[in-house]
Amino acid sequence: MTEDNSADSQGEFEKLQDEQQLGLMAEFWLFIKEEKKWWLAPIVVVLLAVTVLVALTSTGAAPFIYTLF
Repeated sequence: MTEDNSADSQGEFEKLQDEQQLGLMAEFWLFIKEEKKWWLAPIVVVLLAVTVLVALTSTGAAPFIYTLF
């Protein structure tokens, strides 16, 4: 009986290994959607916007960004 359980669990692990891995953002979006944590969405959007602004300050677009503030 233990042989059947180990064979079944090994098959399940092999199936999970063959599945395609989700990216970080896709996995986070799936978490928000399934767990009904919609209050996290605005926080993520603001963090992404700040990240984009910080990344753009090291490029040639920096003078144009500084004039916005």
